[in-house]
Amino acid sequence: MKDVIAPHLKVLFVGINPGLYSAATGHHFARPGNRFWPALHAAGFSRRLLHPSEQDELLKEGYGVCNLVDRATAAAEELTPAEFVAGRKRLAAKLRRFRPRVVAFLGVGAYCHAFGVKQAAIGPQRERFEGAEVWLLPNPSGLNANYQMPELVKLFRNLWRRSSTKRSSAKSRSTASRTC
Repeated sequence: MKDVIAPHLKVLFVGINPGLYSAATGHHFARPGNRFWPALHAAGFSRRLLHPSEQDELLKEGYGVCNLVDRATAAAEELTPAEFVAGRKRLAAKLRRFRPRVVAFLGVGAYCHAFGVKQAAIGPQRERFEGAEVWLLPNPSGLNANYQMPELVKLFRNLWRRSSTKRSSAKSRSTASRTC
């Protein structure tokens, strides 16, 4: 699946891996019921609700999207720990090349697997990754019942507000951490 990426983005959104439907269409977050595109629009990242086939339009606003792991699966649970580690290394190379201001992981579990941490909180993280500020957002899959659309939009909007300022910083932190 092709990355939607360019140099010096405000935010690079990082999905876990493509689902089978997305892989078949060639578009990120393409399965009907995935809340990525509606949450992105409602939070202010796009001027209108984009269809997954319009993913390249994100670049015009300074945003991009890629996956941590390239292999398409029916469920992220099918991925191996080695795939997450290899994905982190590939992502590091992309970040060194393209230098986004913020890298936003969509899914706490994937972040924990890739970085070998036991817990993480939604929101900005203390550490940087290859110079980029790190944010964690919930997985926008419609199967993620932990976050309903209003809460998802609120969390995405927090990142949009931060990324819309001239310089991004990680001063405010979420206090709700999740065990991975």
